Parts: sequence; C-alpha cells; structure tokens
Amino acid sequence: MAAENLQELFVEELRDIYDAEKQLTKALPKMAKAAESQELRAAFEEHLEITRMQVERVEEVFKVLGMAARGKTCEGMKGLIEEGSKHIEELDKGSTLDAALIASAQKVEHYEIATYGTLATFAEVLDMQDVKDLLGQTLEEEKEADEKLTGIAGQINPEAETEEEGEQEEPSMALADSRSGRSSNSGKGGRSNSRSKKR
Repeated sequence: MAAENLQELFVEELRDIYDAEKQLTKALPKMAKAAESQELRAAFEEHLEITRMQVERVEEVFKVLGMAARGKTCEGMKGLIEEGSKHIEELDKGSTLDAALIASAQKVEHYEIATYGTLATFAEVLDMQDVKDLLGQTLEEEKEADEKLTGIAGQINPEAETEEEGEQEEPSMALADSRSGRSSNSGKGGRSNSRSKKR
C-alpha cells in the first residue's frame, strides 16, 4: 500500500534501508574475500561490523516508533550488490578488481548517505529528535566510510592502470615481432617497425 503521508513514507523508507543493511551484511564478506589489497580487505571487514551495529540502530528506531522491525526488499541495494558480484565473477583478482570493488562500495555508500540523510530530515520535520539523532549517527558513519574508500582508491587506481598496461604490452610486442618476421621479405618491414614504435 502506498504511503499517504510523511509518517507512512518515513516508515516505508526505514523498512527499505533495514533490508538494504541486511543485504550488505551478506555481501561485505564476499567483497573482502575478493579484495587483493590488505587495506581494502580490512576496510570491508571493519565496515561489516559497523553495518551490523547500524542494523541494530534501525531496530532501535522501530522500537522508538513502537513498531516491530520489519524490512521490505530494497531493489536499489539488490541491484548495486549484483553489480559488484558481476565484477567478482568477471575480473581476475588484482588491482583492477580492487578498483571495481571500491567503485561498487562507494555507490552503496552514496545510496545509504542519500537514504539516511532523507530519513533524518523526515524525522526532524516529524519532530522525532531521538530518531533523528540515531539516524544521524549512521549518516556520519557512512560518510566516513566513503572518505576512507576514496583514500584507498588513491593508491589502488594507479596500480590498476599499471596492471592494465602490463597486460597489454606483451601481446603487442609479440604481434610486432610476428609482423616484422613476415614482412622481412615483403618490403613492409618499415611500416611494421613504425607501428611497433607507436606509444
């Protein structure tokens, strides 16, 4: 049933983020296992513990409202987690996968920041200061997690670029060698050499 007023909309959004956090507690261990960077793995493991506390905090909000804690399927989080899982399936372990994991994790953080920011605003309008304070704690934690991931990305992204260049270099050199071998009697050696010198 669609929400008919701000109070009902608040509860709907609360149920949505409750499910989202529960989904995330299942996804973070997989992301940590897939990460090659020890720092990134540790960040995922740390955020898993924080996420579990955030689940309890949402349950506390339900208690303040006098309602049973009940979630509804968060399609937004489901899609973001599926996107991250696809990277794990398709990419080899290394800096490029780590960069993809960070990108996925930051999309999740931005989704949560938007949701908790909205819920805190709704709580303020509805004159629920205790609820606003609880949601505000989680909002700050999500912002800190996002900043931490940005810092880790500053190291991993350049490594991923180097990793990609290294993978491309060997095939291109082999191709250049085969071309120069074939063209040595065909008069095309000059063109082949000029290609191999291109950066």
